[in-house]
Amino acid sequence: MVKIISDSTCDLSQELVERYDIEILPLHILLGEKEYRDGIDITPDDIYKWSDDNKTTPKTSAVSLEDAMKAMKPYLDEGCELVCFCISEEMSTTGNVLRLAAEELEAENRVSVVNSANLSTGIGLLVIEAAIMAREGKSRLEIAERMEELKPQVRASFVVDTLTYLYRGGRCSGLAAMAGSVLKLHPKIVVKDGIMGAEKKYRGKLAGAILSYAKDMEPQLLRAKKERVFITHSGCDAAAIDAVREYLQSLEHFDEILITRAGGVVSSHCGWGTLGVLFIEQP
Repeated sequence: MVKIISDSTCDLSQELVERYDIEILPLHILLGEKEYRDGIDITPDDIYKWSDDNKTTPKTSAVSLEDAMKAMKPYLDEGCELVCFCISEEMSTTGNVLRLAAEELEAENRVSVVNSANLSTGIGLLVIEAAIMAREGKSRLEIAERMEELKPQVRASFVVDTLTYLYRGGRCSGLAAMAGSVLKLHPKIVVKDGIMGAEKKYRGKLAGAILSYAKDMEPQLLRAKKERVFITHSGCDAAAIDAVREYLQSLEHFDEILITRAGGVVSSHCGWGTLGVLFIEQP
């Protein structure tokens, strides 16, 4: 039997975690001197309030070795093999922590760590595919090999409402943040090869920018795997989310349109009003 484990940056809802029998390991979020576990004892709204009150962005840190070992050990004791997913190793040392945990438990030959080269439900898409394969009885090595094939096909991008949070976290210049605010520019951020980069900017009100962003991807969306597409947001107006969902429904392409709320790590760096449409594009 193969058990699927992912760090909390996969941003899967509790319903999906339970549906696909996935174990979630929390990254840590530091608000000043206080440390919290992502998705367990802090919410994105708590983070926004602290960030605005303190005019700074929280720091985030990798899964702890203790938490990783504690999560792995019961399944290893039951005789399971493990496939563990981590946020892009360009962004976090979580992958190394997972490998070290396997070594400490003397289970390196029973644990595969997949560097997702992604974040948020860009990871979640892979995690669900792996969980389905595990349920079908595929081996650990078969699953890990398939994930490497799928990784380049994941399309993860999002539009941010404000550059303020990215600026506070050192991810854009003060001049760019000011210009974005004055001109009402909403950048499209794309994850490629494990790194975030700006691809284009949308002008005007956020709701319109979000819908334009989604429609611009129509050719890719129509080539996507039909099983599922994610709308993942860090807190957006319901009307904007509904407009994107209705657009995706109008394509009559996807079996399931999943709407999820981004967790604390992504929210810490992107802020309120971020929305992404994430899917796997078929070659």
